[in-house]
Amino acid sequence: MLILALVLPTWAGITYVGLVRARRESAGLPPSPRPRRTPARKAAWMAVLAYLLGGALHLYGLSYMPFLQPEDACWFKAGHMAVPDSSSALPVSLVCAGEEIVPVWVNPGLLVLAVTAVGATAASVVSAVTARRRGARGARG
Repeated sequence: MLILALVLPTWAGITYVGLVRARRESAGLPPSPRPRRTPARKAAWMAVLAYLLGGALHLYGLSYMPFLQPEDACWFKAGHMAVPDSSSALPVSLVCAGEEIVPVWVNPGLLVLAVTAVGATAASVVSAVTARRRGARGARG
């Protein structure tokens, strides 16, 4: 199953890219132009990655939360058959019998990814506006 899910699509993609390159080279065509990697685009990709990783980390943290039967959360995660003392989604926390169940690194990881995502978004916007102003200034003068 792993071969069907991962290896075959990867092999097909590599083969396709190789065939396309071979056709371009044999036809004497120049290589396809790649778009410039501007600082705004790099920051935007960094922000997207931070948002996705933050969402995945938050879902991981929420997997510790009690949903339908609260006593089951403490039973499966800590081995106590009791209703949780407290739980919250942000910061992610589940306390069973006075013990925090959610791993210690989840909330600091969420904070780092949130700051990175917001900072990269702001940097992307500022960089794009600055580049646009420089381009407009260069066209006028």
